[in-house]
Amino acid sequence: MTSDMRLLITGGSGFIGTNFVQECLAQGITLLNFDWNPPLNPAHAPYWREADILDGPAMAQALADFKPTHIVHLAARTDTEEPIDMDAYRQNHEGTRVLLEAVKQCPSVRRMIVTSTQFVCEAGYQPKHDLDFKPFTVYGESKRRTEMITREAGLTCEWVIIRPTTIWGPWSLRYRDVLFKVMRKGLYFHPGRERVVRSYGYVGNVVWQIMRMLEAPSEHVHQQVLYVGDPPFDLKLWVEEVSKQLVGKPVRYIPSWLVRSLALIGDALKALRLPFPITSGRYRSMTSDYITPMDRTIAAVGEAPYSIAQGVTAMVHWYDDGSQRWKAGAKKDARMDSRVEKG
Repeated sequence: MTSDMRLLITGGSGFIGTNFVQECLAQGITLLNFDWNPPLNPAHAPYWREADILDGPAMAQALADFKPTHIVHLAARTDTEEPIDMDAYRQNHEGTRVLLEAVKQCPSVRRMIVTSTQFVCEAGYQPKHDLDFKPFTVYGESKRRTEMITREAGLTCEWVIIRPTTIWGPWSLRYRDVLFKVMRKGLYFHPGRERVVRSYGYVGNVVWQIMRMLEAPSEHVHQQVLYVGDPPFDLKLWVEEVSKQLVGKPVRYIPSWLVRSLALIGDALKALRLPFPITSGRYRSMTSDYITPMDRTIAAVGEAPYSIAQGVTAMVHWYDDGSQRWKAGAKKDARMDSRVEKG
């Protein structure tokens, strides 16, 4: 990294953001985390500035004060729970609009990375070009709008749009509180043995990809849409590796029809706000192919360095080394806490 980089990160208190902030600090980068949530990692508190991305004056003032050379925009509501109300995801597209207006008034910014999602296209749909969208959730539509707002903003700095796949790794509260917890209790069963190809991504590889994009030659990244994550693989390889390292046993498999029946029970309990480890949404995620193209990303920044086994080792170490500690003192906020990411 160049020694004069001043990096503004929005959403640096979230899952990907926490890992990204840690890597930036390890590289000695001057940074500011702009987020309405306190950092998941308390050690990052000195680099955090509390603010709402929808607050235009606060955003403009933050940029004017900090004078960033680079921006990584991660802030978003990332769940897919809301089925109808687009305004529930206003912080995604309108928050991006507010940020971009502030960026246009900040001449120090040289390059910006804007985060979208693979969910701008539904599972099984392969986009023919960067403007070929087929979102299947309100969240996905909010990110389609995010991409279009970025394209139409008239930015004078260089910009890149990234589309994360399903990301996992240390600081993922979703995997900590669902998959890992269930596996440790001996309650995890995988539906069937059929091959299911998914686009997942170890967060360490995603952080590495973003870091490379910050300094890649302009012709490789400027105005590009690049997926971030790992090349698609058989989901069973990942589940088996997690089970081996977390509980020292192979995964247990049960017929898909039985898991589907349990998922329907989970849907009913969810409607009553009662926790259950499997719902129809999770069942579909475990049994449906979801393949995203990684070739352009690899061509632009190279092959990411970490294997599935290395990523699982890092996540299990984090899980066993006090991943629950932050919870007791975590700030409660009436607004949507976007740290609980759904992938």
